[in-house]
Amino acid sequence: MAKKSDDISLVVGHTFTNHDFHHYSEMNQDRIYMDYNATTPPEPEVIQAITDALEDAWGNPSSNYIAGAKAKALINQSRENVAQMVGGRAEDIIFTSGGTEANNLVLHTAVEHFKRSYRAAEEGEGHQNGGTACLPHIVTSNVEHDSIRLVAEHLQKNGKADVTFVPVSRVTARVEVEDIIAAVRPNTCLITVMMANNETGVIMPVTEICQRVKSLNKQRERFRILLHTDAAQALGKIRVDVCELGVDYLTIVGHKFYAPRIGALYVNGPGMKTPLYPMFFGGGQERNFRPGTENTAMIAGLGKAAELVTSNLSDYKSHMLSTKLYLEQRLEAVFADKIRFNSRYPGSEILPNTCNVSILGPGLQGWRVLSNCARLLASVGAACHSDNGHRPSHILLSCGIPSEVAANAVRMSVGRGTTKEDVDAVVEDLRETVQLLEDAR
Repeated sequence: MAKKSDDISLVVGHTFTNHDFHHYSEMNQDRIYMDYNATTPPEPEVIQAITDALEDAWGNPSSNYIAGAKAKALINQSRENVAQMVGGRAEDIIFTSGGTEANNLVLHTAVEHFKRSYRAAEEGEGHQNGGTACLPHIVTSNVEHDSIRLVAEHLQKNGKADVTFVPVSRVTARVEVEDIIAAVRPNTCLITVMMANNETGVIMPVTEICQRVKSLNKQRERFRILLHTDAAQALGKIRVDVCELGVDYLTIVGHKFYAPRIGALYVNGPGMKTPLYPMFFGGGQERNFRPGTENTAMIAGLGKAAELVTSNLSDYKSHMLSTKLYLEQRLEAVFADKIRFNSRYPGSEILPNTCNVSILGPGLQGWRVLSNCARLLASVGAACHSDNGHRPSHILLSCGIPSEVAANAVRMSVGRGTTKEDVDAVVEDLRETVQLLEDAR
């Protein structure tokens, strides 16, 4: 039996058909990993790209000698690959340390741009106005990742911005377009809504929001509303095209699509068509938007992973969807009316790999079930919330899931290598665990 852990996001061990995790201890060899929304293992081709970069492109990309030139060329190719994955241009890609930095950069930029634009407008009119009207306003949803939510709360707490957290529908679990538009004010500077939620898998109506806001922008005399989406959970699972979406910014997170822990930010014409203000200052790398000597090897890994997504997305999506559907069918067959799906909402599209379920009954809290599973490695929600104790997910509560049901939630997210045999083993593991916990009462 698995050792109980204080960390409710249990993300070690493996059963992958296309990955060789020989560095894990033997006690984990029969574990089945279903927490791909938390993180993914790098593909073998990605590992090779990183290794090659470390060996052959170790030079400083700003230097002129061969090793530096190789590094620069590798970075340029990776930038092209990442841009192609999201339907953008290479010059629109800014490499960052990860999604958190990218999201912080967007919110920082929106606030700073509003302040500068407001100041210029006031000076042009020959007067200053220090009232509350000059405070920038941000609109977001109440189910965003912490790297959006906490930044917005920090800006609000410190009097740097007003923020409206628009609640998602308790029927569809989506943030509704009309609710977003209703939240817009004359001083709104940014709307940021994730492409897909990491716990429920619900895909948000980002394209529709952008279309409506662009119409609003044509009517606004002063301040354009900037548009951002965090696409961390969407990339590698569904089609992501920045032109179709209509966003100004899009956050890219490598470790969600079998790349290393590095990220990037798509900006539609950075510094020209779309504002971008650096948070760091240094040697001028990334056109001064994100200075610091480039992490060539990790960028190479990100580029290779992006290339794989561009070439194989249809196959990835098809495999994950069929595996998830099989998982849901097996859960329904075994648990019947004791199962409640927290990733099914009328009228909403769901990520092809995400299955959030509650097995109903006293003593079957998600953390308790996972702590007693012998094989399944999954989570009760976002890994970044693993320090919240055993409280029900605020995401599920916001989506209208009753507290007693949300407390029993288990999020299983399948990957590219998850098999039906894995599913059968996991469902049997859950059945045995539930029986054990019920017998112990």
